[in-house]
Amino acid sequence: MAQSKFEYTRKFETEDKLLPNSWIVVRIDGKGFHKFSDAHSFSKPNEKPALDLMNKCASCVMNEFNEIILSYGQSDEYSFVFRPDTGVYSRRSSKIVSNISSLFASSYVFYWKDFFPEKDLIYPPAFDGRAVLYPTVKNLRDYLSWRQADCHINNMYNTVFWTLVLKGGMTPNAAQERLKGTLAGDKNEILFSEFGINYNNEPLQYRKGTTIIKKKVEIPSENGAGGTKQRTKTFLLDCDIIGDEFWNENPHLVDSFKAS
Repeated sequence: MAQSKFEYTRKFETEDKLLPNSWIVVRIDGKGFHKFSDAHSFSKPNEKPALDLMNKCASCVMNEFNEIILSYGQSDEYSFVFRPDTGVYSRRSSKIVSNISSLFASSYVFYWKDFFPEKDLIYPPAFDGRAVLYPTVKNLRDYLSWRQADCHINNMYNTVFWTLVLKGGMTPNAAQERLKGTLAGDKNEILFSEFGINYNNEPLQYRKGTTIIKKKVEIPSENGAGGTKQRTKTFLLDCDIIGDEFWNENPHLVDSFKAS
């Protein structure tokens, strides 16, 4: 390929390859989504169509990148876990993060009307992204546990806060003062004793977030000769991923990388 005298400017690019043999987690977060949700009149504390749209966008990302073994999302964020031996984009952080962020954002706009047929998109959303490396399966599981614990803490607070405001007639400032210093038990008591709401009956999607995985399933053969064949299917799960049950039921996710 012919080179111009300006070719030297490529030397100013920094090397941003991620270390090999490590789990790559790319987390994207919505930019200014408090403002975005207010502008689009999202229900409080949870707008199910918005959460379902986030899941659709994450599924699009997983379909594009076969190296992603699992994704986990809650609120306006999603984490994508790449297998430790992935060579996607030569493990260049900027390429991986920018591609995922842009695909997620464009999918959000593209599929908006599928989830909000009666509502126009007032302005396009934006998502920032970062790539973090985790050297072991334990580190990876602890990261995902952190995000799910964060989901539970935030959703419980928001559920009580907006119940006090919308059903209890409190101002936002008064509700915030009421909840200051309260523990999980206190919040559960407020919901149940004052409003007859059992937090444990709230949808799992709100309390646990959504985990998306792929696994092989047996389906009937199409040639009419009987028998089955394997196909890879995507599953959206609203379940606990902190305990061992999920991982024992899906050993294909990490078992081959136990030494990683």
